[in-house]
Amino acid sequence: MTTLFDPIRLGDLLLPNRIVMAPLTRNRAGAGQTPTPLMVEYYRQRANPATGAGLIITEASQISPMGQGYLDTPGIHTAAQIAGWRAVTDAVHAQGGRIVIQLWHVGRISHVSLLPGGAAPLAPSAIRARAKTFVKDGFVDVSEPRALAADELPGIVEDYRIAARNAIAAGFDGVEVHAANGYLLDQFLRDGSNRRTDAYGGPVENRARLLMEVMRAVTAEIGAVRTGIRLSPVTPANDASDSDPQTLFNHVVEQLSPLGLMYCHVIEGATGAARDFAPFDWEALRRRFEGPWMVNNGYDRALADEVIARGRGDLVAFGKPFISNPDLGRRLREGAPLNPLRQQLLYGGGAEGYTDYPALG
Repeated sequence: MTTLFDPIRLGDLLLPNRIVMAPLTRNRAGAGQTPTPLMVEYYRQRANPATGAGLIITEASQISPMGQGYLDTPGIHTAAQIAGWRAVTDAVHAQGGRIVIQLWHVGRISHVSLLPGGAAPLAPSAIRARAKTFVKDGFVDVSEPRALAADELPGIVEDYRIAARNAIAAGFDGVEVHAANGYLLDQFLRDGSNRRTDAYGGPVENRARLLMEVMRAVTAEIGAVRTGIRLSPVTPANDASDSDPQTLFNHVVEQLSPLGLMYCHVIEGATGAARDFAPFDWEALRRRFEGPWMVNNGYDRALADEVIARGRGDLVAFGKPFISNPDLGRRLREGAPLNPLRQQLLYGGGAEGYTDYPALG
């Protein structure tokens, strides 16, 4: 019987276990949205697969200046950012770990104070999200977006391609394209945020067009074996909504499967909240994807073991438990208690609530 602690191959990577550190925004990047030495230490602490993660997925990292939506989040579009991330990947690899970067464009989930020249956020349609973002004054309502013109979309695809190339230059083992949680690619997928009447709106096939163009560009640049994707079919995060998510995501996964991706990472239920948020046939979705299937949201050791043993998932991603437990892998294996999470220290700040959580003695 396959367990959480058995090895698995993802593309060219052989992971010693199936425990994944999920992407977690922490808002601790430095000037120019560059990774810092503190971030190097944070990822290093969680990189040893004997005690931490078999695979680390970094915090979401914007592919361009217009892709930023929160204060002090890192990017992967400048030379300084590439160099900062290289320090992270070198530290992770020195621990025997594996790490991929999550590529991010927030779309309409942004604020004019964060964007070049005070520009309006970008979106499939000019519909303001009922959501908040994090700026220098704390959490505020997102700004009114503008709709992307059709002739701007090839530039968005190109930004993803270049970001993937930059990721490999920074030493990453691959990338995860963020198409979840109500950000730009997810906004194009859903009829609640996409009211376009051109080739990128209307029928499911059209709404999935930009995502597939991005995935083909990224896989052509760095290889499908180094490219994963993240989806969140029923989450309400960032005002995400669709009238028929089962049909939509069945189609999306059917289109993704032939690409031969490194993995598909799926958030089951509401992101960071109820797993049973809305009715959905997760097994029907999983059957449509031939590659490794990563599950996420509210997992503990018992549920992870059950899902892997039944073949409903191949890897399990853990989010908040990895924040307060740098040695989560060891704690899961030994059944040890977990450190409590200091919620008030999640976003921004320094080492406190970031690199000061203790490992087991």
